[in-house]
Amino acid sequence: MCTTGDNGVIIILSDDDDDDEEHDISCSDASVVIVEVEDIKKNDVALSQTALDEDLVVTFSRRAEVLPHARYDCAIHPFTATDCEVGSPVASNQLLCDQCFCYICDKLASVCVMWVQSGVCHCNSHKRSDFWNNQRSSGLLGGLKPFNLTLSEIDAHLRHAEMMLYSFRQELSARFATFLKGMTFQEYDLNLPNQPGLIFDYTHVYEFASSFLDHADKQSGRAAAILRLGAAEQFIRHFQSSGGYILQSSIANANQAKVVLLQRVVASVQRQMVMDDFTSDFIQKLQEFYKNILLPAELKSMKNSLCIRPWDDVLLVSVLKGQNVSGVRKDKGKKDVLFEQIPVVQLRTELLQRQHRYRELCRYLRVVQTDDTKLVQPLHDLMPYFMCMEGDFMSACHSLVPSLNAPASRFTPLIFLFYLRIFETAMAPQRAVSQITELCHPDVTWEPIKGAVPLRRAELVKFALRVQRCCSAVYADSQCWTRLLTLVNLPCGSVTALPAPNPQFLHEAKDVVNSILLKPPGSNIQIPRFFQEVYPDQALLLLVTGALGLRILSAALTPALPVLNAFQENVWALWWLWDSLSSNVERLNSFLQEITQEVENSTGSPAAVNLFSSQVKAQSQC
Repeated sequence: MCTTGDNGVIIILSDDDDDDEEHDISCSDASVVIVEVEDIKKNDVALSQTALDEDLVVTFSRRAEVLPHARYDCAIHPFTATDCEVGSPVASNQLLCDQCFCYICDKLASVCVMWVQSGVCHCNSHKRSDFWNNQRSSGLLGGLKPFNLTLSEIDAHLRHAEMMLYSFRQELSARFATFLKGMTFQEYDLNLPNQPGLIFDYTHVYEFASSFLDHADKQSGRAAAILRLGAAEQFIRHFQSSGGYILQSSIANANQAKVVLLQRVVASVQRQMVMDDFTSDFIQKLQEFYKNILLPAELKSMKNSLCIRPWDDVLLVSVLKGQNVSGVRKDKGKKDVLFEQIPVVQLRTELLQRQHRYRELCRYLRVVQTDDTKLVQPLHDLMPYFMCMEGDFMSACHSLVPSLNAPASRFTPLIFLFYLRIFETAMAPQRAVSQITELCHPDVTWEPIKGAVPLRRAELVKFALRVQRCCSAVYADSQCWTRLLTLVNLPCGSVTALPAPNPQFLHEAKDVVNSILLKPPGSNIQIPRFFQEVYPDQALLLLVTGALGLRILSAALTPALPVLNAFQENVWALWWLWDSLSSNVERLNSFLQEITQEVENSTGSPAAVNLFSSQVKAQSQC
């Protein structure tokens, strides 16, 4: 193909190799020849009629300037292609022009030292041979060849990683050789004269390898992974010298130090495979490289440590999208189960939180199987929190108190107060965590949950009572009772006390409250609709007060005054509590004694203190 512009330059593109593009895309660039036409003074010369009738008339020509090209593309010297001839030059393949390049070395053929060397003979190389393509890749990839990377994947960061690995191998080999020689007690500065034997201390080798891994941590994603695995391939070959003395330090023993180093490498690369934006192809190459490392017997358990599904894995994607709710898939008659190591599960949980993909995270945690049920339990306990972050408070409430293995049964008082605040305010800390206690820190910032609506007060009460049923720590805690009573002692949107219900309602409320609270364990808490028709706020206060009465009758409650002071100006509810406690005179007397000391040490005269002070006096007069 030929084209010309107004500037008098002719560009000739050779398309002779178009048919071979499918064989080697990376080497399919055709040779380019640029012909610059010198400006020639035009003369007014009259052409003959015969010349005017011709379709093409050549009025000027000059030799084209030849650009650099591979030897097999040379237009001056013919090239004879063979598949893998390395013994001697074929035909005239050894001939070259000034612009011929060696296909293997990627440099001028005139400086290639193996151009006609027997056994390698680079002059016969060309892009249409798999043998020569592999030779070219090996030469250009250098130390990166074991990772099976392609030339298109190599960038400046990986080239720098290759040089770092080369220097590391040299220095590590020298240090290990020194370690194998051992040191005398005098050389080791131990004052043990005439003590036979040598000391074999691997510490200096370990420190050098660890320092190299520190440098790898500072590199970009792919380069860091290459450096870590490349280092592992080298130090994993080390061994502890037999005989001599071994220091007590774990890093002084080569076998123990290798375990520490490999665990660090595996943990770092696992994190990269999950958290970094690696392609599936690159992840697979890292996995193949790691599998080819010969691990000693004591490290065989780590052989599959990097068998991690990429994010575009078919089964994983179907689980995250909700298309697969079992975590099991049949592929060509084989059963594929979503089983992942616990570090991988923890990493996926962290990343999905950072991406605010809470619904997908819940789907994943429900079905994924792992090798450590103890460590996965805190992640399962976080699922109600993830539902809250999606604004699904009702589902979160139900998932906290199922009939079996309820997460609420493992609550601490702080966790209970944490969820109560979320349900009441529709706000929560938005940060990635691995266990719920990390969210209970007082310094965390609370933000509104998008699209979330606070739960109604009745739902809050039912949630709190269900938690108290299954969690003894919450049931016994005074602060949890104080917070719940504070919630129900104020009417919605008001700061005044609740009006006292009529005596008949107060009398009938005892039976209703007992029928709700004294149901068998495991049964759901239902508040009858008629109970809230006339006095909705007062009914909830009496329900919580009745639960408090049962708590006081069961065991001591300390401190008691903050709980009683939560009633504020609702003295009628306190009297109702007192009446319910009078059914057990012995426990009532004990309770009076418990609060007497608190009353004497308290300041001010809150309503609860005044009320119970009068009750203590009345009881002492009886």
